[in-house]
Amino acid sequence: MEYIIVGTAGHVDHGKTALITALTGFEGDSLEEEKRRGITINLSFSSMHNDTTNVAFIDVPGHEKLLKNMIAGAFGFDAGLVVIDANEGMMPQTKEHLEILNLLHVKRIIVALSKKDLVSGEVLDIRREEIERYFETLKHLHLSAVVPVSIYESSSIEALKSALFGLPCEPKKSNGLFRYYVDRSFSIAGAGTVVTGTVLDGTIKVGEKLYAPEIDKEFTVRNLQVHEQDVTEAFSSQRTAINVQSAQKASFEKGLLFCKKGFIRGFDVADVWVESIGGHTLKHNSKLNLFVGTKQVEARLLNYENEESLTQGYAKLHFNKTLFLVYDEPFILAIGGRTIGGGRVLNPINDPMKKRVKLELLHALHVKDYRNAFSILVEMHKHGFGLISSNQRFGLNHDEAIEIADVMEDIFVDPKGLVLYPASIRSELEGIIKTIYAKNAYALLSASSISLKLKWASTALVESVLQQLCDEGVLDFVGGIYKNAQIDIDNIETLIEEKLYAILEKSAFTPDAPYNIYDELDIDRKMGDDALKNLTRAKKVIRLEHNLFVTATALSTMVKNMREIMRNEKGIDIKSFKEHFEMSRKYLIAYLDYLDKFDDVKKEDTRRVLI
Repeated sequence: MEYIIVGTAGHVDHGKTALITALTGFEGDSLEEEKRRGITINLSFSSMHNDTTNVAFIDVPGHEKLLKNMIAGAFGFDAGLVVIDANEGMMPQTKEHLEILNLLHVKRIIVALSKKDLVSGEVLDIRREEIERYFETLKHLHLSAVVPVSIYESSSIEALKSALFGLPCEPKKSNGLFRYYVDRSFSIAGAGTVVTGTVLDGTIKVGEKLYAPEIDKEFTVRNLQVHEQDVTEAFSSQRTAINVQSAQKASFEKGLLFCKKGFIRGFDVADVWVESIGGHTLKHNSKLNLFVGTKQVEARLLNYENEESLTQGYAKLHFNKTLFLVYDEPFILAIGGRTIGGGRVLNPINDPMKKRVKLELLHALHVKDYRNAFSILVEMHKHGFGLISSNQRFGLNHDEAIEIADVMEDIFVDPKGLVLYPASIRSELEGIIKTIYAKNAYALLSASSISLKLKWASTALVESVLQQLCDEGVLDFVGGIYKNAQIDIDNIETLIEEKLYAILEKSAFTPDAPYNIYDELDIDRKMGDDALKNLTRAKKVIRLEHNLFVTATALSTMVKNMREIMRNEKGIDIKSFKEHFEMSRKYLIAYLDYLDKFDDVKKEDTRRVLI
């Protein structure tokens, strides 16, 4: 079964509600009635279906509720059914509805010329011409059909049904990132909390986790329903009821976003493309109401191109709360209850950059020139531009983003780490690595150990530069480790053990943490850990606690000193111990705890005493 969501719009009294009733037999939507019926929720308010297609209608209330209801529903529309009275023709409200649908890129529109029984065929032809001319001004809308109808002529209703079932079920571009705005939330006895809305992208399954980033909470999906049927999975463009486990109704206000955790970051600003409608202009620094999904927030508009007002262009929106937006997400702008414009989110992530560069980036994003956008961002982030947020930032899944980057010149691509680097970074990294080996000819490092030193350099990038240095004869690769090609080392493991022991011996009672020692010696962490284990097994080094290793000689000396204190002062605690040895509390406690291993030492409160 294919699913199409059709938004119904039109001027009040043009017969929209009666027409939907004639199409579906559905006469209204009652939340109380739905509650009495239990978990089964008529999510789409009304629908009709044949053997292959389900057409769900989301009705738009009258003009006084236009913004809060029509706009909220329109974000999930696949197509629009606009009802126009054949006698009155298009009214200002009709045009406003169409302009909003145009801003939201609801591409396919069917116009129902209602009450055809009250006008002549000549009038119908005039209305059709008027409609077709007006649609020529709406660049994002495609007029699929103009169907004259009367609720009293079953043949005309069947013709409209045929046009609606004939709408193509085009799969929406998806980046696989599940998103869902709540439009209603309520409790049902025996089931718990249920939310309704439209799956805007991705899929959700029973048993999966839902994340609400605005309240930073995660919930489990107990049950799903699509068009009154229990399902195990819901897909993009489906009106879906989600039974949420362990949730309080009060948590789910209208406009709350559900997504998957870890993929969407929130900001109180976004870079956007805006355009006005209805002869309005968009004034710089103006306060507006922004509608996105089923959410409404206050915003301030800042035009990027130094114009006091514009009809279209690039701008920044400042919100009065954090929003979790994605690339190409549509929005509507209103002032004083009137729609004045809208647009698309271009850059949902706050990137500090010069205005000239920002405008270059926004233009690339506006025309979906991802290669140019990648180039700009990589040049800005010379120490690596991450693609982990490609879903939110470009509407691309990770594979699509890597595929684009792979064919670009002068970029190093780390597909596993999802990071892009300018090719010039290799020279900088090469210089850093050469400096390490120049200062310490006996450095023994792996790609991962260098990556740990340089937080910005991914293992794949470091590996490629190390391999290049091997090809040039600067380094040798031996047993997973890169060493100076000019230095002969017979036994690397033994050398590391000797160097490690020498550092521990020199530091006596207060050795540094192992990883710090490895960094000082420029040795790989795994090889360092292996060497430390060998020294411990050989009883040359003793482990006092998780990150504290001392030589057996130093420990033996310290035990003798502590015993001397206990004999002379009738015991030892942290205070008396510190009077003899100026060490940090970490070392003092570790040595005192070690005394508990001896049978002739007893712990009394915080003191150790000899028996």
